[in-house]
Amino acid sequence: MKLVIAIIKPFKLDDVREALTEVGVAGMTVSEVKGFGRQKGQTEIYRGAEYSTNMVPKIKIEVVCAADLAGRVVEAVQSAANTGAIGDGKIFVLDVGQAVRIRTGETDDNAL
Repeated sequence: MKLVIAIIKPFKLDDVREALTEVGVAGMTVSEVKGFGRQKGQTEIYRGAEYSTNMVPKIKIEVVCAADLAGRVVEAVQSAANTGAIGDGKIFVLDVGQAVRIRTGETDDNAL
């Protein structure tokens, strides 16, 4: 199993969600986060307003999937979140040792 973490621009969330649904992702966790990367306080456009800041609003998406699906998940996020502008985000892929569905006790791939 793999944990795919994607940090994307907020207005791309619906596009990414639709792309992930098309590749067979059954669920995800979404958080509103703030941070910075290489752009470090450069001017950003957010909800039509231009501003300068050290911390830029982003969306963090976490998806746990079967290892053989991880490559397609990464491709789907990358293509759906890409604007070609600075600050498009990052994708991280980590190994998951165990997953347990609390309600049924199912484990690993069955828990997904």
